[in-house]
Amino acid sequence: MQKLYHGAAFYPELWDQEIIEEDIQLMKEVGINVVRIGEFIWSFIEKEEGNVNVSFLKEVINKLKDNGIDTILCTPTATPPIWMSYQHPERMHVDKNGTVMSHGARQHVCTNNGYFREKAAIITETLAKELGELPGIIAWQLDNEFKCHVGDCFCDTCKSEWHRWLKQKYETIENLNEAWGTHIWSQYYQTFEQIPQPKQTPFLHNASLLTMYKLFTHEKIAEFATEQAAIIRQHSNAPITHNATVFFDLDQALLFENLDFASFDTYAVQENASSFMMLCDLYRNIKKDSPFWLMETSTSFSASLERYANPHLDGYLQAEAAYAYAAGAEGFCYWLWRQQRSGCEISHGSVISAWGNPTIGYKNVLEVERIRKELEPLLLHTRPKQAEVAICYSDQAKAYFQTEPFNGVQYKQILTSFYERFLSLGIQRDLIMEKADLDGYKILFTPFIPYLSTEYIKRAETFVEKGGIWIVGPLTGGRTSEHTIHTDCALGELEKASGTEALFTNPLDGTNTLGEAFGITAELGLWSTIFNTEKEGNIGLIKEGLGTGGTFIKETKRGKGKIVMLGSFPLGKSGEEMLEALIQHYAEIAAIRREIKATPGTVLIPRIGGNATYWVAINMDGGTGDITVPENSWEWKSKKKLVEGTYKIPAYSYKIIMSQI
Repeated sequence: MQKLYHGAAFYPELWDQEIIEEDIQLMKEVGINVVRIGEFIWSFIEKEEGNVNVSFLKEVINKLKDNGIDTILCTPTATPPIWMSYQHPERMHVDKNGTVMSHGARQHVCTNNGYFREKAAIITETLAKELGELPGIIAWQLDNEFKCHVGDCFCDTCKSEWHRWLKQKYETIENLNEAWGTHIWSQYYQTFEQIPQPKQTPFLHNASLLTMYKLFTHEKIAEFATEQAAIIRQHSNAPITHNATVFFDLDQALLFENLDFASFDTYAVQENASSFMMLCDLYRNIKKDSPFWLMETSTSFSASLERYANPHLDGYLQAEAAYAYAAGAEGFCYWLWRQQRSGCEISHGSVISAWGNPTIGYKNVLEVERIRKELEPLLLHTRPKQAEVAICYSDQAKAYFQTEPFNGVQYKQILTSFYERFLSLGIQRDLIMEKADLDGYKILFTPFIPYLSTEYIKRAETFVEKGGIWIVGPLTGGRTSEHTIHTDCALGELEKASGTEALFTNPLDGTNTLGEAFGITAELGLWSTIFNTEKEGNIGLIKEGLGTGGTFIKETKRGKGKIVMLGSFPLGKSGEEMLEALIQHYAEIAAIRREIKATPGTVLIPRIGGNATYWVAINMDGGTGDITVPENSWEWKSKKKLVEGTYKIPAYSYKIIMSQI
């Protein structure tokens, strides 16, 4: 990193020259040193089809640069102009009920449509050719929030692409029929062309059909991103990203595979601070060789015509910024700079109001700039320290839960709840993708992933053989790659690798089934796996209810390490305590180091540089937090040596503690 960026989304095409000049001066006063522009500008620079004029953008980018403000230039493909949509329903996105999207918002055109792809390539190449070498452009953003408002498309183009995708994947129709078990309900197909898109039916589609269509959608949008990036790279050396997040219908590992750095958007309210922190811990690890960006967050609240969120309490924004920067963010950016005077998001929070006055979040933006300047000397010469504990994240798992939600499980929500147990204990953690390198980790958690690939299981086994602890489940491993049931044993290869025997798989919700582990009794729920108790390693026993006498936590020694199967989800407050006891138990076995401790609500982010570790302690909940530091520690800012003991972290503030490695 060369600098830390503090930015905002800027839409100069919506304002006259006088306001543009005013905005640039105000940005300099606030400390905004980067803006993101162009993401919705298509109709402005190509008013008539085939007549592209980017001179306005060139002038604005140069003017910004002259005033010390860099630019992230976006491709405007999220909002195709009316000339592409009008009287062309065949180009539009179609939902599963057959509703054809109307022009008027964004993402209304199908990104697989051939005409759209052609025009998207032209507008992107024009931008890259004409502007790609401007010194003010430091990065590119592709499109805007892929699959935010729409997921699977069911237009005729997608139908043809779907059949082509299936042919490539299965090669013969017999292979597909066998993989999907299509004799169920007479769903047997004679040709690929007969296979429907999963539109509305009287009951439910085959699970394989539903999940494969999700994966098809993931691959096609990643393909579009790869095409766009390839065009830009012919004319510009600036790195390329996309502003994603976990709510959208994406496979982010696949999407970012051919991009240069990861970035995300989040509007988590203050009460959901754990979600904000989890996203930072995830996007830091998607492209580990590059810092990530928080491309969009609100200065105080998000809003649209339909709703508005609760505003942040005074001071929370700077805690968010401190966490993001310390966790590895190169940029912390707002949506948006100046409140829009028209459109569907006129009530959204901003830095400056539509009439040019500071908004309710303005003074906190000034504080973020103060923090950026204060942290920059340290963060430019250190890097986030890899955690010793990893939690696996999977967008493919999210697709499985969309098909089969096990009575309402939402992947992101339940994973966040799981993540909160680590926050509560103050254990450093990385969220990693399925193909991530496991070197350096001591414990690997793999929760809520219905299908585990052979490759993943083998890498995890190697991790265990070398001394790692692999904690698997709940709701992990019970489905095949085709979203079918294993026929050799309940959990397939995972069960064999773990040396366990699953007796039953069934839901425990509402059965008053009680499990005991680590001296804690809790009700068990969700779809569960109950294991045989004949062998050693019965950590959690079912004491009452369905499966009494079986075990729901089973430990098996492998090589120098252990595989721990968590077969059920403990519920309620006692369940949280049991999960924390499990994490704490294996953290102690793995000798997970916690040099500094903090009270709940105050978080610690370790960074390393030179021969020192720097602990950034941030109060995220607005109460008074405590940290306990060991001897031979210094307060970084004052360079004062600290006496071993407890120190206060005031509401939404931070302190940096330095210790020698």
